[in-house]
Amino acid sequence: MPFYVPGEDPGTDFLNLLRRNGLDPFPTTLPGTIDAGHATTVLALRCTGGVVVAGDRRATAGHLISHRDMQKVFPADEHSAVAIAGAAGPAIQMVRVFQLQLEYYEKIEGKPLTLEGKANQLAEMLRGHLPQAMQGLAVVPIFAGFDQTRESGRLFQFDVTGGRYEEQDYATSGSGSLHAGTVIKLGYRKDLSESEALSLAVKALWHAADEDSATGGPDPIRGIYPVLTVITDQGFRQLSDEESGAVFADFREELAEG
Repeated sequence: MPFYVPGEDPGTDFLNLLRRNGLDPFPTTLPGTIDAGHATTVLALRCTGGVVVAGDRRATAGHLISHRDMQKVFPADEHSAVAIAGAAGPAIQMVRVFQLQLEYYEKIEGKPLTLEGKANQLAEMLRGHLPQAMQGLAVVPIFAGFDQTRESGRLFQFDVTGGRYEEQDYATSGSGSLHAGTVIKLGYRKDLSESEALSLAVKALWHAADEDSATGGPDPIRGIYPVLTVITDQGFRQLSDEESGAVFADFREELAEG
């Protein structure tokens, strides 16, 4: 274990601990221009029991589909999640470091960071990532979770400079965010149940995929469906592909009847 003299101890700041040991996860310069894979559309919306977080599964590199079954929604800890959009590699790295940061804080302090504190920490990581974002590797996540103090779901949006903005009802990010956000705006109610919120998320992702080539829709032949997760007072839960497929089947019936 490293030893620190008084005044230099990084304390609960895991990123500072890495940097003091020469392990900065977000270097300030990168050589040249990198054609990296990009994650596309993610969203989150509040419901009566918490919050639903969802994302499509497609990653693109230019005009090519680089991955058809990419994971874009990750648990940050037991009661929160991060949905990623933007440069896939740096985004996944950021999520892994964020997960370690929250675990490190809890081990040092003996209690978890507050939900707002977690959002602030993610914003700080995005500020540290700004030099890479200026070179085309931008990451624009959504953070959401169940606030056990307020006993309700909360969600936060960010920009590439580290700006953090709490949203009251829903948030979208990625190339299909405009289309997904419009669908949610038209269908959102304050009293949405968990099942209704999941259905609305599915509808928003389907319409985003219908308009945006970088957003992937359901793929029944391969058994690939967008990731659907729910965060309540019971914690984070991701629906299986079978459960997500069932939600899409109900939406398909709705389309056929309409």
